[in-house]
Amino acid sequence: MKKLIFAIILLFSSFNFAQDNEALFEEANKLYNEGDYEGAIERYEKIVAKGQHSAAIYYNLGNAHYKLNNVAPTIYFYEKALLLSPNDEDINNNISFARNMTLDDIEVLPQTGFNKLIEKSIGKLSYDTWAILSILFIILFVITFLLYYFSFKQQIKRLYFILSALSILICVFSVVFAFQEYNSIQKDRPAIIFAVESDVKSEPNERSENVFLLHEGTKVNVLEELNDWKKIKLLDGKIGWIPQDDLKELKAL
Repeated sequence: MKKLIFAIILLFSSFNFAQDNEALFEEANKLYNEGDYEGAIERYEKIVAKGQHSAAIYYNLGNAHYKLNNVAPTIYFYEKALLLSPNDEDINNNISFARNMTLDDIEVLPQTGFNKLIEKSIGKLSYDTWAILSILFIILFVITFLLYYFSFKQQIKRLYFILSALSILICVFSVVFAFQEYNSIQKDRPAIIFAVESDVKSEPNERSENVFLLHEGTKVNVLEELNDWKKIKLLDGKIGWIPQDDLKELKAL
């Protein structure tokens, strides 16, 4: 009985929580349409502070900051929206305009043809999908192997043998691709520079040499951290250390 009462209370709490967030979202949208972008940002951020994360909220936050010409927050929230909805046409379109606001022109480090082909092939599917494919093909392998084992006609046995060999081969590749995609995602720690200007150092201390300069809105990848410093890498391959307060990681909630 106590469990039932607790479940009912939890259900009503969740319902009220959703209603509150929906009301805040509608209020934020109204303020945005009226041109009160700062008020809209405040309401959207209240929803995020309550633990509600969605591509729509981050997209609207990006739009509001774009109207205020806030470079780093605009890029930051559009990028967060893309993480949740990478194929959304509106988000991709708006972020392409927003990137023109940044000062740093960083060329992507070119990849060799083979590496590019492999990464593109693996990246077509998520690691979850690769894992599901591996399970499906191992089941197919078991079925075709049993059919091969219990068949008597030579031609049919040869066909089932080929199918079972192909199934186990694809299964192995799917497992490898799943692990590679998972490790790639785990290692990927994208971040946006929030400091108007930030000197990137050769070592994690103020006394070290300045190796290059970055400006707000530039996207980097965090490699590691030490005390109050983070080691970053740019798309063109440049590496250096930056104070942790000069950037915000996109995957951090």
